[in-house]
Amino acid sequence: MEVTIHETSGVQHEIEITASAAELQPHFDKAYVEYRPKIEIRGFRKGKVPLDMVKKLYGDLIENDALNKIATEFYKQAVKEREIKPLGEPTLIDLKYTRGETAWFKIQYDVRPQFALKDYKGIKIEKVVHRVDDNEVESEILRLRRMNSGTTPAETASGEEFIVTCDMQDLDDSGAPLIGQKRENIRFYLADEQLEQPFKDALQGSKVGSEHKIKFEHQHGDHAHSVHTQLKVKKIEQVSLPELNDEFVTKITKDKVATVGEFRKGLRDDLEAYWKQKMERQVVNSLTGELIRMHDFKVPDSLVRSVLEGLLEETKNEQPKRQLPADFDYEQFSQQNQAYAVFQAKWALLREELLKAEKIEATDADLEQLAAAEADKIKIDKDRLIKYYKTSDQIRDRLVGEKLMNSLVASATIVEVEEKKSRV
Repeated sequence: MEVTIHETSGVQHEIEITASAAELQPHFDKAYVEYRPKIEIRGFRKGKVPLDMVKKLYGDLIENDALNKIATEFYKQAVKEREIKPLGEPTLIDLKYTRGETAWFKIQYDVRPQFALKDYKGIKIEKVVHRVDDNEVESEILRLRRMNSGTTPAETASGEEFIVTCDMQDLDDSGAPLIGQKRENIRFYLADEQLEQPFKDALQGSKVGSEHKIKFEHQHGDHAHSVHTQLKVKKIEQVSLPELNDEFVTKITKDKVATVGEFRKGLRDDLEAYWKQKMERQVVNSLTGELIRMHDFKVPDSLVRSVLEGLLEETKNEQPKRQLPADFDYEQFSQQNQAYAVFQAKWALLREELLKAEKIEATDADLEQLAAAEADKIKIDKDRLIKYYKTSDQIRDRLVGEKLMNSLVASATIVEVEEKKSRV
């Protein structure tokens, strides 16, 4: 077997394999035996046709049919003998075969890019600091009171704490109703911060039976579209917020908190924990992005495809019966997620090199410590959890990833920047 390797790019190679008739014959003999049970010839029981007759009548067909499989076997042999470490699945891009003579195969495969780590210690990263204030705590309390509110019928929406139920008829530019564009019983909570101001302005002071035309430009992402609609008020309800007292606190916390003071403190602690985690995640994301920017190398297509396939599986899992809609556009899905897939594939390669440089691994002691911390939370016996963790590649990967990021963050220069809060 003659083998020639061509480096077509830093991440893609081609291997040419030439196999002699003698090297091909054992593979063809195996193919004859596998094909024989399928052959029916008058005068012979099915699968009992002599091999010589099989070769004479169907040899050319069988040999050509077997070439793809044979190419894969020769490729695997060449990869093993030369200690090549390909990525993903190879692609047979060309073959030539003359019966009784040699076969020639050209196979394309991806390899890991070769790159040197830049000096990644001391990278400057901004950390946007969010400080929880009294207004944020009070806003959260108000949200919880609204979640536990009641309603009473009203004739007029005389403030924000009202829910107005309307039929909504879309109109064309001239003000005429658009056929088929009527929606019934749409509820508008006037205190909802997400409700667009034109709706609030129109429905403030509205009465049951009143009609209101609204026209404005709705901004959606990077584009805008016109909204022209007519609302007919069918029902108005006044929202009755529960009083903030110890009884309310005891009820919504299921007796875990007894006083308003404790409740406020607990909310502040929860908000601070939430923002602390979010700020730490932002630092990790910024650091990862900067590391990617520092290291310019090409990513193998097979890795990008692998990430896209993983995203597609996640999308399937979100669908009923794991089935994508009949009109699902795979090409559009791939295009929309291409940049993300390239980023993730690049980070996977860079992460491996950083793990080597930092000499990070998940030890049994790390796994035992993790199991001890998580056993009570997930209600599993610690020893049983330790045993599982020691056999789980996923858990080891998670641990080394956390240790790597902790090490990278510790070596970075973090500059704290106060968050700019919007003024209302």
